[in-house]
Amino acid sequence: MSPSPARVFAALNAVRPPDQPSPVLGKAVVVGGSVAGLLAARVLSDHAESVVVVDRDDLHTSGARPGVPQGTQLHALLPGGFLQLERLFPGFREQALAQGAIAAPPASRRNYLDGRVKVVVPDDADSLAGSRPFLEGLIRQRVLRLPNVKTVAARATGLVFEGERVTGVRCDVGGMSGAESGDLVVDAMGRSSRLSEWLEQAGWDRPVTRRMTVDLNYSTALFRRQEANPDPTLVLALHSPDRSSDVAGAAFFAIEDGRWMAMMAGYGDNRPGRTAEDFVRRLREQFPPEFGALAGNEMLGDVQTYRHADSRRRDFHALKRFPAGLVSVGDAVASFNPVYGQGITAAALHAACLSTYLRSGPDLGAPAREFLALQKVVVDAAWSMSTSADLALPHVDGPYPRGYRISSWVGNQIVRATVTDVATARRFNQVVSMRTHPNSLATPGVILGALRANRRAR
Repeated sequence: MSPSPARVFAALNAVRPPDQPSPVLGKAVVVGGSVAGLLAARVLSDHAESVVVVDRDDLHTSGARPGVPQGTQLHALLPGGFLQLERLFPGFREQALAQGAIAAPPASRRNYLDGRVKVVVPDDADSLAGSRPFLEGLIRQRVLRLPNVKTVAARATGLVFEGERVTGVRCDVGGMSGAESGDLVVDAMGRSSRLSEWLEQAGWDRPVTRRMTVDLNYSTALFRRQEANPDPTLVLALHSPDRSSDVAGAAFFAIEDGRWMAMMAGYGDNRPGRTAEDFVRRLREQFPPEFGALAGNEMLGDVQTYRHADSRRRDFHALKRFPAGLVSVGDAVASFNPVYGQGITAAALHAACLSTYLRSGPDLGAPAREFLALQKVVVDAAWSMSTSADLALPHVDGPYPRGYRISSWVGNQIVRATVTDVATARRFNQVVSMRTHPNSLATPGVILGALRANRRAR
C-alpha cells in the first residue's frame, strides 16, 4: 500500500543530505542555473562524480541576471524553503545575515486581511528577507564552491538520445555546436522550458500542459530604509476577492543594503502602482498605516512592473513512455501565481525528491518513475493551494475541480478564522509555508474549530 500524500510530504520535509557522498552515477548535467537548477546541482554533488550546470548567463557574475526577468520583483522565502536551504547549506542563515539579509522571525511579520491584523501565532519557523538576486547569489556561491560542480556558459539546443535513454545535452557556445554528455540530465529551464518540444521532436510524447489563467499584474519599488533592525521586517496586506478594490494586495520587506522592497498587485485590467506617483498614493490611501509610513521614505530608482499570465504545470508523471536519464525540476514542471511565494520552496522540495530518489539506488537505465511520483505529491500540494485561491478571483473562470463549491466554502471559513484564532492560524501557516500537506486542513477538528472561531468573532 502506497503511503498517503501527507506522509510523503512530511518525509520530504525531513530529508537531509547524506553524511557521506554516495556516488551512483558518473556525470550529471543540469540545464539552467537559477534556483531550481542550483539546488538540483547541490543534491547531485552528493551522488555524482561530477556535475555540470549549463546556462546562457555567466554564473560567476553577481547581481540580477538577464535569464531571470522576474528577478527585480519581490520574492518570498517561505519558512519551509528556508528550512530546506539550511539543511542543504549548513550555516546558510549566519552567512546570509553576515552579507546583509534581514532576519524575519514570526514576531517581526505582520499580516492583514481586509484591514484587520491577524493574530501573532507562536511559531519557531524562522525565515530571511532579501532580494531575489541576493538570495540566489548566496545559493550560487555555496554550490559553485563544491569541488565536483562546474559551469558552462552555453545555450542548450536539444537532447542527445541513445535508444530509450537521454545521454546528454546539445549546446551552442559562441555559434559552435557541441554536447555535454551525462548519465542523468536535469531540466531546470524554468517556465519557458523547451523540454516538451525536444521530446516531441525525438518521437516521444509531450506532456499535457495544464493552465489556469491568472492575469496578474504587479509592480515593485525600492525605498531607502533608515532602521538597521526594523520591526516589523515584513508586512503583508491582502484584500478578499469579494471586496470591491482594483488592488488585490501589497507587501513590503526589509532587504539588504538598507532598503525596503514593496510590491502591489492587481488582476485583469487593473495595474496598480505603474508609476511612482500612483504607487506612493496607493500605499498611503489603500493600506494599513505601516504602508503609509513606508511611502514617506525616498524611492530608489523606477517602479518595475511584471505580468504573470497563467499558472501552468506539465504532467510528466502521466506520460506512458518517458526516457531514462532525464528529470525536470522547478518552474519547468509547475509554476504558480507568484503572489503566494511558492516558487523557491517548491524548487527546494523538488531537490528533496531528487535526493530521496538517488539515495534509493535507482536503476538509471529505466525511467525515473519513483522521482516523478514523489514530485507529483509536491506539485499537487502547491497547485491545489494556489489554484483554489485563484478560483475565488472574480475574473477566473475555471477549470473547477470536483467538489469545488464545498471545498471553497470550507477554505473561506478557515482563512477567516486565521484572523482571530491561534490554533487555526498555526495549522494554516504550516500549510501555506509548505511544511505540511494541505490535507491537514481537511479534518473535522480543524473545520469545526474554524467555524467556532468565526461564530465567536461575529
